[in-house]
Amino acid sequence: MIMNKPTTDAPIVSGPLTRHVTRQVAVRYQDREIVIGGSAPVVVQSMTNTDTADAIGTAIQVKDLARAGSEMVRITVNNPEAAAAVPAIREQLDRMGVDVPLVGDFHYNGHKLLNDFPECAKALSKYRINPGNVGQGAKRDTQFAQMIEAACRYEKPVRIGVNWGSLDQALLARIMDENARRSQPWDAQAVMYEALVTSAIENAQRAEELGLRGDRIILSCKVSGVQDLIAVYRELARRCDYPLHLGLTEAGMGSKGIVASTAALAVLLQEGIGDTIRISLTPEPGGDRTREVVVAQEILQTMGLRKFAPMVIACPGCGRTTSTVFQDLADKIQTYLRDQMPVWKKQYPGVENMNVAVMGCIVNGPGESKHANIGISLPGTGESPAAPVFVDGEKKVTLRGERIAEEFQAIVLDYVKTRYGKEKAAV
Repeated sequence: MIMNKPTTDAPIVSGPLTRHVTRQVAVRYQDREIVIGGSAPVVVQSMTNTDTADAIGTAIQVKDLARAGSEMVRITVNNPEAAAAVPAIREQLDRMGVDVPLVGDFHYNGHKLLNDFPECAKALSKYRINPGNVGQGAKRDTQFAQMIEAACRYEKPVRIGVNWGSLDQALLARIMDENARRSQPWDAQAVMYEALVTSAIENAQRAEELGLRGDRIILSCKVSGVQDLIAVYRELARRCDYPLHLGLTEAGMGSKGIVASTAALAVLLQEGIGDTIRISLTPEPGGDRTREVVVAQEILQTMGLRKFAPMVIACPGCGRTTSTVFQDLADKIQTYLRDQMPVWKKQYPGVENMNVAVMGCIVNGPGESKHANIGISLPGTGESPAAPVFVDGEKKVTLRGERIAEEFQAIVLDYVKTRYGKEKAAV
């Protein structure tokens, strides 16, 4: 017979095991300040896929990403036309009332662009530098130094972002030579991990030697494999106290990209590793770029690390729920709540903590509805054509007829105004 082990006096607790202790880095634009690291909440960021030289098109996509909840937006700065457009993008965003900080992504010629286009360097709130793509041979140190000097001159934080697809080949060769001298050499995978971590930390140390303050440096080591990312970031967190940016470098498309990103980031975040995240999804043809922001938010919110929008709890459906009414209602309510958040988060503080249940039958419907702030239990196959609605655990009304969706949405809106409007008025 299997026996339960005796209980202890210690309660069962949830949340990350411990938080990786890091420095804090502030990313600013005008009066807005985003703090990365320390005890600050994990920050969500994204990246445009427009041609940066198209200032209007890029500004519109930045606005959409910011409206979806991206707290920083990275843009490619890859040629003189793009660099020249950055101040215009910033000005257009200001006219639209969008104060999201812009991050400039530099490769190969960043040293030249930052020097030749000082207004671009000023308009950006943060720079991303890939140490594997700053130059080769004797030019590498000089060009890296020029970029760090620009960051010092304009008082900008820098993410030193290493990528396994563009590792510094001289550093990799050095690590391989060191490995060859070991009595028991590591395998190729371990050598690659060591090269990634060493590149990030050594370049951060070099940046500090060049005058960039330690509280203006963020590190990342991007790879595409889930287990590779976990292994590299565990070691990176063990060996430094810089804030860390998480994300698979190429997560993929659709459900594969979402699953891979969630699998990797959830493990690290649960271990307290990671201070800012980006979900690098490949959009479907003509797809919405903001999807990567929503996925990032949902990872953090479902893990209980942050709150962004009311959560909709919905059952998966089974043979008891052959009707698609509850599916349609869950989709409508979830879309409605997210669409309202840009306005609601200002008008109704705390609304992001609300839970809404949309259930498909009597088995778990009433119970889940009672646990939520607002819940509805729709009739399953053969059940009475009635939908009881629960508000804060108490049955409030039973809906019937063809307008259940509209009536339930009205109840949700009334609850938001009553519950969170009063809190706002009391502040």
